[in-house]
This record gives sequence, structure tokens and C-alpha cells, in this order.
Amino acid sequence: MSYRLFVRPVPPYADPDQSPDAQLFSWVLQDASGDAQARGTADTREHIEQTLAQNALEKVLLIGLIPGDEAVFCLADIPAKQTRFIQQALPYAVEEQIAQDIDSVHLALGPHTPEGYRVAAIDREQMARWRQLFSGWYHARLEAVYPDASLLPAAESGWVICLDAESALLQSQRGEWLRMQADNLPLLAVTLAAPSSDEVVAEIPVQLYGTEADLDASQALVSELSGTTGLLRIEKKPLEFSVTEFLAWSYHHHLSQPINLCQGAFAFKAEGSSPLKPWKPLIAVASLWFVIQMGLEIGMGIYQQQQAEQLESQAMAVYRNAFPSDRRTHAGNVRRVIEGQLRVAGSQGSDVDFITLMKYTGQQYSRLPGSQGVNFNSVNYSRSRGELVVDVRADSYDRLSALRNGLANQGLEAQIGSVVNEASGARGRLTVSGG
Repeated sequence: MSYRLFVRPVPPYADPDQSPDAQLFSWVLQDASGDAQARGTADTREHIEQTLAQNALEKVLLIGLIPGDEAVFCLADIPAKQTRFIQQALPYAVEEQIAQDIDSVHLALGPHTPEGYRVAAIDREQMARWRQLFSGWYHARLEAVYPDASLLPAAESGWVICLDAESALLQSQRGEWLRMQADNLPLLAVTLAAPSSDEVVAEIPVQLYGTEADLDASQALVSELSGTTGLLRIEKKPLEFSVTEFLAWSYHHHLSQPINLCQGAFAFKAEGSSPLKPWKPLIAVASLWFVIQMGLEIGMGIYQQQQAEQLESQAMAVYRNAFPSDRRTHAGNVRRVIEGQLRVAGSQGSDVDFITLMKYTGQQYSRLPGSQGVNFNSVNYSRSRGELVVDVRADSYDRLSALRNGLANQGLEAQIGSVVNEASGARGRLTVSGG
């Protein structure tokens, strides 16, 4: 047996992106014969889903009902018959009936009438939020989204009004819908009393639906509505159930011709049975984790490559300062060249102390946290004093101190002199000699 779940958000309306779990719904679960099997007036999505699960219901068709004032009713006089040409001409046919930029509006095409095509127009971003609110429910698949007032029973003549707490849902005999504050109904009485054609009528019938409580609470309003023009003949029709259930009943018995807003960019594909369906949540989590892991690996690889290139560039700068005449050495072989020179230095005694000092200074530089914030501007070596003098610039004096302390821990004598504080950090002269 097939079931339909009618869900209607209760004000205040929550943003699906910010707090979807905070939204409450009025709802009714309807079986294939149109009988209500379960209902609620202010329940969370989780509660409704649990109800479906407890009753072992699967593949329930979900119908979302949005406030009627969210979508505007339009009539489009389009002579074309083919759907493709109708869709192309639709924006131009209703543009003057819509107050906002037509490019920001989603248009849903309804049935054709002698007056033209019925059209529902809604802000595209707002439609996306409503579509998201009704999507992804457990045990239920979205079938349609309708303006709630469009599900009222169509009137053969006059108007149909349904009191809904402080609001009122309206629909005319030509199918146009409206939602407004109930207190403003008398202000609309002149429009309600105007016939849809040039004919002169003595009375305009108005079918007024509502629960006993809503009808009793609005007696003064009804009297004011009747007496505003004297042309409205109001017939009260008490409801024995909620407004949401009344709209679902009207829909089941085909008493209305609503326009499904899930068209075009907001259309959906029917879900078929798939052996992978129970595993979709796990697959989604695994896929997300894989994407995150790959992103981290790629990001770390790029960062390490950039660091390596920066260190190579700084190493070559130091080497060029020390050996300006050597033009054959490059970043690819500088390590091998220096290691060779160190081996030569070891066999020749103290005449090449420069290589030793450069070795330890370079090692401490590579171990320095945030070494990219330290730059060697010039390197000089005094053979007579056995001193390596480096003009160094850092983003803070602490980095200079860390470099000096690291050299001292290696048994070398390191001093920082001529320190100048700058806006971008500190500049000084590092003197390194044997301990």
C-alpha cells in the first residue's frame, strides 16, 4: 500500500543551512484510500521519521507545503503548443506580473485554461531553501512542493477561504491563490466582491472553512467581512480536523489543481531500488574521508616542496657569497660539492676552517623553527681571525638568538652584534668562530 506524507512547516521558519533540526511541522500521513493514519501539529522531522520507522513504512511519498504567499500566481497567454517553445516564452509572458527581476525567479508551469497557462513564480534562492528542507528524509521521497493555499478545493464561483490560526488561505474560481493575515480580510472584501467578468451579480459566494475554534474566534471578523460591501454571501464550513489534513483531503480527491514547484532546475529523479541504497550513508562518509585525506596529502606535499625550494635557494645564495667564482655548482649538486670540500678540509688541517664553520652554521639554520623568516644578506670569512661573519636579517630577535644558541650548543663561539630593530624584525651581525 502506498502512503503520502504531507508536511507543512510551522512558523517561525528555520533556515535549512543554519538550524534545520529546529523546524517544526504540521503533518498528516495518508494511505492509498485517503484516510489519515497518523498526524501531528508541531513535531520535529526526527519525530516524524521515527513514526514512519516504527510502522515499518518505506518509500513514502512526501509532499511539502510552503506558505502560499511565497509563490505568486500568474497567467501566461502563450499561443505555442510545444513544451519547449512554451518554456522559452514563459519569462516574457509573466514578467510584468512579477515585482522582481525575472532572472532571479523560478517559474513552474501549471495546466492550461481558457484564460492561459497557470504559472507559479517564486524567488529562486528561496525555492532552493524550501527544496532542501523537504529533501533527504528517511523512509520518504520528495514527490512535490506546493503553495499550501493552492490545495484548497476549487470554487465553482466566488472564493474559498480557510482560516488558519492568525492567517487565512484564499483561492478564487479561476485558481489563483493567496495567503494573508486574517485581520486584513475586510480590506480585501472589495476585491473579493468584484466578479471575475463584466457580468453583474447580486452576491458573491464565499465558502469559509476553519476549525470550530478558529470560526468562533473570528465571528467579529466574519461579520465585518460580510458587511463591508454587502455582496459577499459567506457560508461557514466547520472542519473536524486540522488545516493540513483538510488540504491533504482536498488533494487526494482531486478538488484542486496545484502547481508542483519542483520543475526545471528543481526537478528530481525518481529513486529506483538499488542494492547499494542501504550502504549510501557509509559510502558517503568514506568518500568524504578519502577526499579530505587526499587534500591533506596534496597540501602537505605542496608545502614541503615550497619549503625545499626555499631552502635550496637560500643555500645557493650562501654558497655564492662564499665562493663567488664558482659558477658550475647548482642546487642539484651543491650538497655533493660541499661534502667534497669538507673531506678535503679534513685532510688539510685548519686552513679551511671556513668550510667547518659554514657546515655547522648551515646545520643550525636548517633546524631553526620558522627558518623562512631568517635571511643571510652576506657572508665573510677572516682567515687570520678564524671568524665567519654573517650579516643576517630575521623577523624577530628571538630567531637570531635561537641561531646563536644552537651554534653555542655545538661547541662554537657565536656572538650577535650591531643589532638594529626594524619594522619588519631585526638585523644584526653573527660572528662564529671555533670554541
